[in-house]
Amino acid sequence: MANHKSALKRIRSNNKKRLRNRFQHKTTRNAIRDFKALTKKKEAQKEFPVVISMIDKLSKNNIIHSNKAANLKSKLSKFVASL
Repeated sequence: MANHKSALKRIRSNNKKRLRNRFQHKTTRNAIRDFKALTKKKEAQKEFPVVISMIDKLSKNNIIHSNKAANLKSKLSKFVASL
């Protein structure tokens, strides 16, 4: 158990951040899954900026690595082009 007040606060804040990061990451993964399920090019082009924005936010906050974000965006843009 923590011995200092600041350590207790750090435990609380780390837990809040962990939960927020998990929620954002899971929400983005679900959005990517739903995006890959699209079959119409018009719908995909409409949703594409929204999903890319979510990925960029995860990358900016170091929830995912910037290279992983770039790989995801590349794959999604190829997917849109292939429709």
